[in-house]
Amino acid sequence: MTRVLHEDASVLAVDKPAGVLVVRGRMGEAEPSLLDQLARERREALRLVHRLDRGTSGVLLLARSPAAQREMSLAFERGRVHKRYLALVRGEPPVPELTVDVALVAARRGKSRPAAKGEEGKPSVTTFRLVERFHGFALLEALPQTGRTHQIRVHLRYAGYPLAVDGAYAGVERILRGELGLAPAGDVLLGRTPLHAQRLTLPHPDTGEPLTVEAPLPADLEVALGLLRGLR
Repeated sequence: MTRVLHEDASVLAVDKPAGVLVVRGRMGEAEPSLLDQLARERREALRLVHRLDRGTSGVLLLARSPAAQREMSLAFERGRVHKRYLALVRGEPPVPELTVDVALVAARRGKSRPAAKGEEGKPSVTTFRLVERFHGFALLEALPQTGRTHQIRVHLRYAGYPLAVDGAYAGVERILRGELGLAPAGDVLLGRTPLHAQRLTLPHPDTGEPLTVEAPLPADLEVALGLLRGLR
């Protein structure tokens, strides 16, 4: 069963596990999506408000009525939703805070890329703050001010601190224990994009009052961070 983080008459917030599709894509993947699973378990029609990538874990909001979906979607469109992600990256940023203001354009296979000089892209801004530094890695807080496809992942790559695992944007599919000098060297320490939607705040669709939902760090990231701390 998927962990419920918040539930009321209009809003359902769940803790999305890594590796699960939020909704079936255009190709109609055979595997069930999280939306399918929740609708089956709860026996109700749930409506998508936003998405998280397959590899991303954390807070996912769903609407329980068309009116709630409309109000929450408008909040996203108008920039009234505040999101905090945690990202494990390669490299050690020398400054405590970095803002990347780089427009993005659509790329092949559903990806995004920075707009080239003279190319019109969608304005995209992300602020990154250093949370913890390790040897060769860092844990960053990511605060996206806009909501473009793969924005955090592309901005991290642009800044020179890609996600520690990101096959699409960094060419790295996994971290093996041997990479950290740990045994058994061939065992996978982390095999998904280490990006976690930790907190989300938006106006409640019924009252307009701020609603904040938080998701705890998942076990795989806790283990990885614990091992990295032990190597400092």
